[in-house]
Amino acid sequence: MRAVLRRPPRAEGERGAVAMSPERRAQPEPEPRPTAGPQKSGRTTDGGTALLVVAKEPVPGRVKTRLTPAYTPEEAAELAAAALADTLRTALAVPARERVLVLDGRPGPWLPPGVEVVPQCGGGLDERLAAAFDRCAGPALLIGMDTPQITSSLLAPVLGPDAWTDCDAWFGPAADGGFWALGLAVPDGRLVRGVPMSTAGTGAEQRRRLVDAGLRVRDLPVLRDVDTAADAAEVAAAAPDGRFAAAVARMARATRAATR
Repeated sequence: MRAVLRRPPRAEGERGAVAMSPERRAQPEPEPRPTAGPQKSGRTTDGGTALLVVAKEPVPGRVKTRLTPAYTPEEAAELAAAALADTLRTALAVPARERVLVLDGRPGPWLPPGVEVVPQCGGGLDERLAAAFDRCAGPALLIGMDTPQITSSLLAPVLGPDAWTDCDAWFGPAADGGFWALGLAVPDGRLVRGVPMSTAGTGAEQRRRLVDAGLRVRDLPVLRDVDTAADAAEVAAAAPDGRFAAAVARMARATRAATR
């Protein structure tokens, strides 16, 4: 049986970067959490799970601004494009019901065939994530563009035929206090709407929202988002075969050559 939720008032927020990790900026007081009735029964999903990738068009000066000054705005945008390309490559390699890029901006050459593109709605990040879930008619897993180190095996537990047996939600925490993945057996934007985004406590608050709604939550491994130059180096080392790692290595060689 589907959890019965009370819709909290819509949160008013600025349109920020498309990332689920914290930017350490002030946020308004959290909205009231939804509450739920009895838990849903365990199930298998023969139709599969939708995979949603939330991203921002990699335009210099609009993405990965915390990578500067270690990288130029153009280099930061190139790294963002590489991270997004790696993420979408993995999305195409997993057994998802559909693969949807929820995009702020316009598609570019980094977009491979086989991925549907839908525009993000307006409002704060919580509103945009909530709207992405609300468009889904079945189970859905939402990820961002800041973890190019994800692999098919990492996502396999959420996308397998028994992913939703005795489970209502999957949660992937980020090392900086945010979250990199959120899966819902019965997508409902009210589970996200009103969660304060871009704070050090975003992940904890989002997971608490799921538990308080009576959902059975399973956790995915902690991953590191790419926000700073140190993050970029560590993530590239963790996934050395991707376009992101190649871009980081190429820029490092160019920097060394310029300083000789």
